[in-house]
Amino acid sequence: MNKLAKDRPQPLTVKEIARLLNCPFEGEGNTEIVGFSSLEKAKKGELVFLSHRKYHHHLEKTKASAAIIPQDDKYDRIPVLKSENPHLTFIKAVELFYEPYLPSPEIHPTAQISPSAKIEKDVAIGAFSYIGEEVEIGAKTIIFPLVAIYPKVKIGQNTVIHSCVSIREGVRIGNDVIIHNGAVIGSDGFGYLRNKDDSQVKIPQTGTVLIEDKVEIGANTAIDRAALDVTIIRKGTKIDNLVQVAHSVEIGENSILTGQVGISGSSKVGKGVIMGGQAGIADHVKIGDKVMIAAQTGIMKDIPANSIVAGTPHMDIKDFMRIRASLTRIPELIKTVKKLKVRIEELEKKIKRE
Repeated sequence: MNKLAKDRPQPLTVKEIARLLNCPFEGEGNTEIVGFSSLEKAKKGELVFLSHRKYHHHLEKTKASAAIIPQDDKYDRIPVLKSENPHLTFIKAVELFYEPYLPSPEIHPTAQISPSAKIEKDVAIGAFSYIGEEVEIGAKTIIFPLVAIYPKVKIGQNTVIHSCVSIREGVRIGNDVIIHNGAVIGSDGFGYLRNKDDSQVKIPQTGTVLIEDKVEIGANTAIDRAALDVTIIRKGTKIDNLVQVAHSVEIGENSILTGQVGISGSSKVGKGVIMGGQAGIADHVKIGDKVMIAAQTGIMKDIPANSIVAGTPHMDIKDFMRIRASLTRIPELIKTVKKLKVRIEELEKKIKRE
């Protein structure tokens, strides 16, 4: 039977939730919780969380039956669970009530699977999916309908590949990976040489793509294969929708790339890097560990580790903020310059008369 999101979850008491999440509680422990919500929209029977005291006024008005609050906070109108990180604890609580949709571990009769493919146990392959020659798929992996997996692809265990994903030849994907709808992994990198007559000669893209464990790739994202070696997405990295990762790029562990980020060929991104939406990176750039890049930033050269940058071309975030603040004073500055110009002209005329 298919596993669906729990429409009518079994209730849990506050003290049961506290036990399962290993956190203390205060108030009526037998209060029943059937779901979760935000502070503003919660109803009776639902659990909420308070991450910061500045939202305390929402907690006063909430109709929720219980809340997760900071460990050093006090509140007694409704039962509360105490946590050092209320948001993280709330996420774990949500998992007690919610199960994402996953199909049964079976192969649909319309799926086309090469006889040379190796499919381990408890794999689900959806309708009209294509599995090419010498493909290897690990145990408990889920492949939704209309997925195309080219020859010699290797996919690990417990990976989820949603509908309309295309995985090109020779790509390697690890365990516990999630690839959302419409993503393309391993398409040709954008490589050409210009002839004397201005025509373009395509550079063969002979490399591949490696996606390590626990990577998540958003909808309609494209990760190109390397021209000669390998494009690498290291473990734990999360990539948003509509991201472009070009050929021979390497993304370090536990990095975050938000929507519409574009990374040009052969750039290297360190560990724990965060890129805001629509940030763009030129080719052959090296970005150090734990760099933070603001939205719409244009990266033209290397960035040392632990930097925070913004603007195009990029600069230190403090310089960027000073420049942005100065822009609002430009109209006043122009008026002042015009007044000074008039005054100077008057003084020049007076000097000539004398």
